[in-house]
Amino acid sequence: MSRALFERLLALRNDVELLAEEYAPATDRQLGNFPQAFSHIGLVGTALTLAERPRAD
Repeated sequence: MSRALFERLLALRNDVELLAEEYAPATDRQLGNFPQAFSHIGLVGTALTLAERPRAD
């Protein structure tokens, strides 16, 4: 399930693969600024954690 949620998050990135500070699911739009570190530190950390775990396919 965690991999599926991660893939869902990746699908929300914009055309240059950035994530905004906020996301509005009702309008399917990213809102706010595009901070490089704050949103992407969590993304990289999650990718590393998932890479260390075997798949439960």
